[in-house]
Amino acid sequence: MGLGLVPLGLAFGILVTQSGLAWWWASAFTALIYAGSFEFLLVGLVGVAAPLGTVAVTAFLVNIRHVFYALSFPLQRVNGRLAKTYSTFALTDEAYALTTSERARSWSSSRILLLQLFMHLYWVGGATAGGLLGSVVPESVTGLDFALTALFTVLAFDAIQDRRDDLPTPVFALLSALAARLFFPGRMVPAAFVLFTAALLSQCLATRTRTRRA
Repeated sequence: MGLGLVPLGLAFGILVTQSGLAWWWASAFTALIYAGSFEFLLVGLVGVAAPLGTVAVTAFLVNIRHVFYALSFPLQRVNGRLAKTYSTFALTDEAYALTTSERARSWSSSRILLLQLFMHLYWVGGATAGGLLGSVVPESVTGLDFALTALFTVLAFDAIQDRRDDLPTPVFALLSALAARLFFPGRMVPAAFVLFTAALLSQCLATRTRTRRA
């Protein structure tokens, strides 16, 4: 996963410099914000000098999924207040996907922290290198902003393979996205989240009802 973050960081760093920002912005974004999908969006927002209110709302909508991550992320296995603080800050999609898998149930506090730390370093290092090399990459090279989408696609397939008994979840996600795109095109992201949350709650209630009857 860390090696996968390097080319993704390179793509982000190149995107930063090609957007007219100084190379060190790539280092600052990745080190201090550390929210991949929002960082890609933030480059465009900074480029057009978007109001702080717009930036705040965008950050909330993009990163609200982390509230749900916290429900099953093994933070209770991380020892120490400082360690828990950093682990919460470094709770990315990649860290969540790895630490909540079946094979990670026995991982120690140090292993979880080192995993998050090294992924953070890979991300910052890749972005910094991309920022420094961005000036030599031709502007005709396109599609760099799709790199994060490609990584999320891979993570989704890995999650499905790891939890074949929970296939309704990705089906709910797909149907929620399609319904939001069809009926709420101007507010697709919040509508998709609401629909997906409602579907998961309905599934949970149905499961509890079947369990009680059994």
